[in-house]
Amino acid sequence: MKHSTDRILTTHVGSLIRPPRLLEFLRAKQEGRPYDERAHAACLKEAVAEVVRQQVVVGIDVVSDGEFGKAISWSQYALERLSGFERRPFSGGNPWARGADRERFKGFYAELDSREPIATTAESVVVGPLRYTGQAALQRDIDDFRAALEGVDAVEGFLPVAAPSSVVPDKKNEYYRNDDDLQVAVAEAMRTEYRTIVDAGLLVQLDDARAAVTYDRMVPPKTFSDYHRWLERQIEIMNHALADIDPARVRYHVCWGSWPGPHVTDVPLKAIAKTLLKARVGALVIEGANPRHEHEWRVWGELDLKDKILISGVISHATNVVEHPELVAERIVRVANLVGRERVIAGTDCGFAQGPFYRRVHPEIMWAKLEALAAGARLASKILWTRRVRSRATRRSPRAARRRAGTRRR
Repeated sequence: MKHSTDRILTTHVGSLIRPPRLLEFLRAKQEGRPYDERAHAACLKEAVAEVVRQQVVVGIDVVSDGEFGKAISWSQYALERLSGFERRPFSGGNPWARGADRERFKGFYAELDSREPIATTAESVVVGPLRYTGQAALQRDIDDFRAALEGVDAVEGFLPVAAPSSVVPDKKNEYYRNDDDLQVAVAEAMRTEYRTIVDAGLLVQLDDARAAVTYDRMVPPKTFSDYHRWLERQIEIMNHALADIDPARVRYHVCWGSWPGPHVTDVPLKAIAKTLLKARVGALVIEGANPRHEHEWRVWGELDLKDKILISGVISHATNVVEHPELVAERIVRVANLVGRERVIAGTDCGFAQGPFYRRVHPEIMWAKLEALAAGARLASKILWTRRVRSRATRRSPRAARRRAGTRRR
């Protein structure tokens, strides 16, 4: 994984807004209507090539395939790549409609849900052994992405996938002895996906909104200690899945969920940062432009990243306001001052599309934000790489002044 050796590199979280022509195929697939699979494959390959090219044009260095190959959401896509699941109508209410934030702001969420219904409408029940069966779909994604990378000047490429704790969240267990055994099985199955991506010469990013969001779902009635034990165990399980993979090829993305809500019940970053640093990865991708969490950049001055890179969110995916490049530069510089410029890559808070049919901004806004991200990184690079030269000159100037003063005295 490249460091920012001579300038601040740029990236994003991975998921980008799908083009309308690709959505036509995905909508037919979701609705069970017939469609031309060969035409879909050709459209997907073309769309991936175009979105990679656009990323490079606007100034993104470490690019993704936009997650265009996933027909469901960033976490539910695993239903198509793992055996052992059965889909059923919800038996005890939709778990996605729960949480402390929703309890406090019932009126707001009732209004939000009337405009934007909850995407997950059925529960996923584990009824048999979990095995990875998505090799063909994964290889298609890898082949399309590598072909797209051949024609552009990107620094690196990464494919985003779900971390074990975020694979089909709120799944029900009717097969394994307990939920811990279930999570271990998920990790062992998903290891195939993680390792195949790395073996193909790409970076892999493990997306894990569930790591932080579970606090909102769990506390209350449970305690922070209960949640923290859960989180510690999820990191252990993820590390088990990554045991034979070079950490320098792995990015770990944690956010507080991308839904457009108040988020006043989010767990503070300072309460979980030490645990996140235990992840066996080369980079942490952490939300940092969200107004509920932007102040938490100071946490990184109290912790040792050791051999990790910090990919800090300096652009929000959840507002149509396009950040000014000078603000982006300010966000980058203050983090770089704490952890070192070589260990900072500028990124986004989360993906711009949580699934094929769910997005937070208009495509024009998305590209404008990525342009602002790149422009802000250029400004920050000027500050961070010029300042050190000036500081060396400043250190030399007092000695020169003394020599000059001595000459005059003689």
